[in-house]
Amino acid sequence: MFGISPLGWVHTISSLPAIPLAIYMLARYGRIVPRSKPGLVYFISMLIGSATVFLIAHQSASFVIGAATIVLLLAGYGIGRISTFGRVGKYLETIALSLTAFLLMLPTVTEILRRVPDGHPFVTELNSPILLGAQASLFVILIVGLTAQIIHLRRQDRLAAFASPVEISAE
Repeated sequence: MFGISPLGWVHTISSLPAIPLAIYMLARYGRIVPRSKPGLVYFISMLIGSATVFLIAHQSASFVIGAATIVLLLAGYGIGRISTFGRVGKYLETIALSLTAFLLMLPTVTEILRRVPDGHPFVTELNSPILLGAQASLFVILIVGLTAQIIHLRRQDRLAAFASPVEISAE
């Protein structure tokens, strides 16, 4: 079905949970939160999906996307554990993990358009205007989404600064 090998189905099915989990965390928390239950499942799903791409990929771009996803995923989950980054760490973490979601959606949309409907796909060429438009739309969503996330984080930082008690020394 859809010309997908059994290993391709393992890759697809293991990657699939990351999509609704990313949407859930973005809607609930304004970003992908690595130290949460959905964040842990997102990490596992993304790691399996990006690692298995090396076993099924036919194009060099797939290898680059898989490697970049693994690097960004590990960076996104590791940055918060390094105290030297301070408040900047949350921004770097958010950017890295948002990029993993983008790198998941880019081949997902491409493969859907190239395989559906079965036998008569919407797109047959990689330079199809439909495919290029879909990929450009994902890029715009990434830029708008990252901007919104950074604004949200800045607002949280400002609110935290106002909410913390001010120490007054008695002189």
